[in-house]
Amino acid sequence: MPGSHIPNRIACLQPSATVILDAIGELRRVVACTRYCADVVPGVADGSRAILADSWTADTAQIVATRPDLVIAAVPYQEKAVSEILRSGVRFLGLSPKTLADIYTDIGIISGAVDACERGNVVIADMQRQIDEIRTRTVTTTRPRVWCEEWGKPLIASQSWVAELVEAAGGEFLGVAGKQASAEDIRLLDPEVIVAAWCGAGDRVPLEKIVAQRGWQETAAARWGRVFCVRDEFLNTPAPTLLQGLKALAFVITPRNFPCTKGIRQITSVPAFTAENSTP
Repeated sequence: MPGSHIPNRIACLQPSATVILDAIGELRRVVACTRYCADVVPGVADGSRAILADSWTADTAQIVATRPDLVIAAVPYQEKAVSEILRSGVRFLGLSPKTLADIYTDIGIISGAVDACERGNVVIADMQRQIDEIRTRTVTTTRPRVWCEEWGKPLIASQSWVAELVEAAGGEFLGVAGKQASAEDIRLLDPEVIVAAWCGAGDRVPLEKIVAQRGWQETAAARWGRVFCVRDEFLNTPAPTLLQGLKALAFVITPRNFPCTKGIRQITSVPAFTAENSTP
């Protein structure tokens, strides 16, 4: 039967896959997803789909019970769960992007899987166009030093795709993307802009607390009040959602050139430095 090879019941354990399917007009194929998918694609929480805990704790039996013909997840994933899913006869697609180029590839793969290659190419081209437009507007600007983190304990720099977006938005990305760093190392780099986008934290990063505990009060970013929380789904979801993160980065890095946008919270006060509240 024509089209019988195309998956019609997809379980998305990775929010980026849900965003991609929505962007190419194929959200109807999603029969199960995680609660984090609902943060980036509210339409999945309409009661017509099974909502799973998350990709790391979702029960395999619960996933298989939704009768998917394709499961999409981020890897590394639970090895036992992958084996059980494959033994059940369900196809498994693991995603592990690191760069913007990887993300474009993932969009192409998912689009091809659901016979929507042309729409996938349109989404990729639109992402590339919007990123290039902002890059063009920042090419002659002075580049402030930007520390961008995806986690606070341990302190971990944002992923490589965020580093690329920081550069496109006119900044100089500090640290090594995706790697741990010490508070002291970052203090010595003296960032001029600090962006916290902790995985799963939304916009709830305690900016004043982390500046005080890390002894960052004397960094240029803290002195100038340029410490920000950007909603984590805007920077940590490797999908078209990153365009909203790019707009946020463009504003916090070069506010004279770009308007404020949603998903940004700025520090309201910088705690005074004391030996008691600093962290070595």
